[in-house]
Amino acid sequence: MSTIWVDLTGSQVRFSGKKYKTRVIESGEGEALLLIHGVGGHAEAYSRNVVRLGKQYHTMAFDLLWHGYSGKPPYNERSIPTYAEQIVDLLDAFGIEKAHIEGESLGGWVGLWFALHYPDRLGKLILNTTAGIKFDPGTIQERPAEGRQLLRQRSMEAINNPTRETIRKRLEWLMASPDRVTDELVEVRYRIYSDRESQKSLTDVFNNSFGDGDSRTFQIPAQRLKDIKAPTLVLWTDKNPGTGPDVGQYISSLIPGARFSCLKDAAHWPQWEQPQAHDEAVLSFLKE
Repeated sequence: MSTIWVDLTGSQVRFSGKKYKTRVIESGEGEALLLIHGVGGHAEAYSRNVVRLGKQYHTMAFDLLWHGYSGKPPYNERSIPTYAEQIVDLLDAFGIEKAHIEGESLGGWVGLWFALHYPDRLGKLILNTTAGIKFDPGTIQERPAEGRQLLRQRSMEAINNPTRETIRKRLEWLMASPDRVTDELVEVRYRIYSDRESQKSLTDVFNNSFGDGDSRTFQIPAQRLKDIKAPTLVLWTDKNPGTGPDVGQYISSLIPGARFSCLKDAAHWPQWEQPQAHDEAVLSFLKE
């Protein structure tokens, strides 16, 4: 039987950081590999990957600030730079000089910012259905009604009225098939979204991400991607809501030397939907 905590057997959970309180789920030794979830998410997004990847790397999935069980200081609309500072704080707390980073959606955006502003602390970069790139008009094909608009609607419903039903609908947006959302996953997120402190912080996060906040200020202009020096894998899926594999291929064409890989039968959470294929792609890239 596969459950979040059966999958995570052999890992450990701890809080770390000097400036920021960061919850980490970790496994393994060796080179560090950080796994960063998407907007509104938490470290359990990578529960099916931490132990397998931990057989070859010191793998750490963690909660971003204002998410999960990490710290919730007064919300700072400079969230993207602050997330990058959180990574530096976490690496310093562990005594790690540099780490590989995989970021999913918002996590990819954070990874891009980190790559541009802290290149000496980064090994390799994996962009998993990444968000946060400001494309020139007419360069990509987007389907906002099934992508960011629907995500905004379901995110706001889930945090304004956290029930198991609204949270399940929000999680279903991530999956190519709704039956991949387990009752356990719903319950974990329900516990987080029902917490009053989390409700307040995630309301701020969502308003900034989907409303009139400053998050657009920190989008990465497409022309800046040429400045990324880290070896990069752009990981996409055939059923990603809003943007198809052509967008992932286009992103990879803008980053010098980047590789592109498309995972089949997955939407916005390939690490959960196709964990073995995801991990094989990641490990193959890291071992090159």
